[in-house]
Amino acid sequence: MLLALLLFLSTRLQCPEDPLVEEVKRWAQETVLQQLQPDGNLRSSQELWNVPASRNVSYRYLAGSSPSRKKFLTVGLSSVKRKRGNYLLDTLKSIFSQSTQEELEEMVVVVHLADPDSEWNTQVVMDITARFTPHLLRGQLLVIHAPPECYPPLEGLKRNYNDAEDRVQFRSKQNVDYAYLLSFSANLSSYYLMIEDDVECSKSFFTAIRKAVASQEGSYWVMLEFSKLGYIGKLYHSSDLPQLAQFLLLFYQEMPCDWLLGHFRLLLTQKKVIRFKPSLFQHMGLYSSFQGTVNRLKDDDFEADSLDLPDNPPAVMFTDMDTFEAYLPSKAYSTMPEYFWGKAPAAGSHFTIVFHQPARISRLQVHTGSKERHSDYLRAGAVELGRQRQGNGTGCALYTRIGAFEKGHFERMGLENSTAATAECVRILVTESQSEWLIIRSISIWTTPNS
Repeated sequence: MLLALLLFLSTRLQCPEDPLVEEVKRWAQETVLQQLQPDGNLRSSQELWNVPASRNVSYRYLAGSSPSRKKFLTVGLSSVKRKRGNYLLDTLKSIFSQSTQEELEEMVVVVHLADPDSEWNTQVVMDITARFTPHLLRGQLLVIHAPPECYPPLEGLKRNYNDAEDRVQFRSKQNVDYAYLLSFSANLSSYYLMIEDDVECSKSFFTAIRKAVASQEGSYWVMLEFSKLGYIGKLYHSSDLPQLAQFLLLFYQEMPCDWLLGHFRLLLTQKKVIRFKPSLFQHMGLYSSFQGTVNRLKDDDFEADSLDLPDNPPAVMFTDMDTFEAYLPSKAYSTMPEYFWGKAPAAGSHFTIVFHQPARISRLQVHTGSKERHSDYLRAGAVELGRQRQGNGTGCALYTRIGAFEKGHFERMGLENSTAATAECVRILVTESQSEWLIIRSISIWTTPNS
């Protein structure tokens, strides 16, 4: 119903005399807005709906030009003048240095210089041009500016969450900064990646993202996450950007951008967070863009030199261990931060993955236990690759052992050269009984094309 409301309004807000539009507006006040108001107080119809869902913005091209063809990925970031420190150039350097030439051919970086200070914008453009001329000339980098006169009111805003007036103004303007960036980027590529202007990128993050998108083929998603911090590393379909831009403009003064992004995901009916590990982006700025305060926030899942994300081919999971509550076997194989939890496994107990199609495995990694429950790891176990899938589809007839667990962890690389590489099953076998329960935190499988 909420999604239908957004779609309805986006197509019919230009017809204020339509009585059905007015009815939907009243319904929205009574339902949707109550969820977005921390104090439960609703804004008047006049106040809410006078915020336009879209604005005629005359973007200024400060450097570069739009690419001649549609790319796979747009990387978007907004930047303003900071009281202490500036990390934009280092962020751009990280994006380009951590990408291959082949990756850059399918990527465009859009920088929205959103500060009203024209002198600062001019100096930043000069710095960008001096350091990144080749990328500007190749259509891989574009710098834009939305003029201040295009912005909605930024004075006298609601002070939700007891935030000070200057903080409300800062985060409200930031919502609009991102809305205009999203709107501009909507037709540049198939996917859009949101980052901040003070991040470090993992090597070949583009390839990792492309593989993650492929892993979600056939499933519905609105937002994929490649960092657990704020609005760093959030991926969208570019086709959703106009609606997201409208959403940020409509509720720009209500709450911070990252909170609104979460509401947008839910409104478009993606209930669960889909986050990939390791994180591909790390916050590197020491001083916040708001008042220059110290900000030491870090993503402890980030790996600068991490290999690309696992493939985890489509499969079903089976186990003969008693499962605790809703900690199902499928959660160990998921890309989300969740896990399988089984009760006191006995020698001979198994956790088996059965692929939909045979897979040629090159690398396999299993982690058991967790930071919260150190003792619930696999004391003694082995990993086996299986073939000759059984008729009932719950396992294989023949297994080849490829190694044993060490302190609750297992990893093997270079498996593509072994005779057991092409597998229909992967089995985790408990080799000694233990009284402690077992958490299988993650199972990661990399594959190569079958020859």
